[in-house]
Formats: sequence, C-alpha cells, structure tokens
Amino acid sequence: MLEELIVAGFGGQGVLSMGMTLAYAGMVEGKEISWMPSYGPEMRGGTANCITIISDNKISSPILSCFDTAIVLNQPSMDKFATRVKPGGLLLYESGTILRPSDRKDIAIVGIPATAEALKMKNARIMNMIILGAYLHLKPVVSLDSILEALKKVLPEKYHHLLPINEMALEKGEQLIHELEEPVMLVC
Repeated sequence: MLEELIVAGFGGQGVLSMGMTLAYAGMVEGKEISWMPSYGPEMRGGTANCITIISDNKISSPILSCFDTAIVLNQPSMDKFATRVKPGGLLLYESGTILRPSDRKDIAIVGIPATAEALKMKNARIMNMIILGAYLHLKPVVSLDSILEALKKVLPEKYHHLLPINEMALEKGEQLIHELEEPVMLVC
C-alpha cells in the first residue's frame, strides 16, 4: 500500500492537523510515513498545505508533484492542485467553499458539505475531521481506531475533552458519503 496525498486550504481550517493525524495513525499501525507542511507567514487565513505519505514500504522522497488524493478546502487550492491528482485518483473537496470544482473525467471527484455539517454539530473546528471521515471511508488507508489514537498525540492534552466530538465528526463524514446521490466509484 502506498498513498500519496495533499491536504490544502487556508490556515485555520485544520489542514496541517489533518495531515499530521493521518501520519500519526500510520505510525500507530507500523507503516512508513512522511508529513511535510507548507504554509505562509500568516497565523490564519494564509495558504496552507501538507503532503502526507503512508506506505507499507520505505518512502524514497517526501517531495511529490502528483498525488493519489487531493483534499482541498478552498478555491485557490482547487485551482492549484486539481490538475496534480494522478489519473484514477481522488479529489475530495469541501463543497460549501468551492464554487468551481474540477471537471476532470479521469479521477473521482467528491464534494462534502463539511462546514455546514460542522455548524449543525455546533463546532466549526471539526470540519476537517468530517472531511477526514469521508476520506477514510473512500480510502481506508488507516483504521478509525488508529485515527482516534493519533488524535491523542496531535491534540494538546487540554483539548482531549474534544475527542468524543472528533469521533462523531469522523462518523459524520462517513455518513455523508453514504448519503451522496451517486455512489462514488474510484477510477482505476
């Protein structure tokens, strides 16, 4: 198994923590991992992305130009990274913030209203976990149990009281995939 993905959006959307959580979950499962963040100097609102690689074998380089999956949370990231998803890959996006999704036919493109669902759950900060839950349903590269264990490492201890709502958000993301009008078929 080898999964090379990029998570991209604005600072403050949980981009880096989503990638880091996946990387820690890979470590929990004994996989080889790489996590490489990239962000602007702004505290919030600037661009942010991270490349996360999860593999059963050694990783030759953390630097990638094409990805198996792109998780995009804003329009500038869609414009920048949609063309860099490998044919047969997955483009997962936050449908409430992206007005012009890609029209590629050689990849699976899935929009999830994660921000709206997070607001319904009364916590806008769990939007990234809703997206992550949807991603893991489509591509189960690590288990939900490993993600929950990783969250204990990623979240500072003072936020561990939020672990239950993060678990509910992961489950909501999976549920949203089940509710799509058309089933998602990953292109091979």
